[in-house]
Amino acid sequence: MSFADIPLEEKQRVIGELSAIKADFASRGWFAGTSGNLSMRVGEYRPDAFHFAVTASGKDKSKSTPEDFLFVDQAGKPCETTRLKPSAETVIHCEIYRKTGCGAIFHTHTVFNNLVSEWFWERRHVPVEGVELIKAFNIWDEEAVIQIPIVSNFADVPRIVPEITEKLDPRIPGILLRKHGIYAWGEDAFAAKRHLEAFEFLFEYAYRWELLKSGKAL
Repeated sequence: MSFADIPLEEKQRVIGELSAIKADFASRGWFAGTSGNLSMRVGEYRPDAFHFAVTASGKDKSKSTPEDFLFVDQAGKPCETTRLKPSAETVIHCEIYRKTGCGAIFHTHTVFNNLVSEWFWERRHVPVEGVELIKAFNIWDEEAVIQIPIVSNFADVPRIVPEITEKLDPRIPGILLRKHGIYAWGEDAFAAKRHLEAFEFLFEYAYRWELLKSGKAL
């Protein structure tokens, strides 16, 4: 299916859902300084051919405008004539869609996801054991243990992609960039939002738990 064949109402639905999620996350302070990005797939999917809406680069995400999102293809190239530029990290979205076939990807920068990415950097993952919110990832084992991958962060964003490809864990719908932020995904916007919220809870828990174990003040 070409982009032109995707019904207008489906494109409008995707933009509407992304706009609502952007407003929600902005109200939580998750888009400091125009950081972060959101995307949602539209139309049919093949690993080598798909389309998605993504946040435009450099926009104030606390505001809602007609220039908040644009549609791009599997290579991150705009599908329509536009003056807008997709987020500089669109190539990361492209790779996650290609590898997972997910329906939506949300990326935020928060204090806790940055702190834990550095605290656990030498391990290359954030360990979490027995916390109830692990069930948000459809992991139902009693006292489940998970490892949330951490990858390197480079100013040259395409250099990040091979490490993401290597570190993706089919059980864990997210990956953390060192001193940068979390990418969380799901089969649709609802699932991606649930996963992102769970990650943020688990990051704060992991950080505070490490402080308690070390005898330091919270």
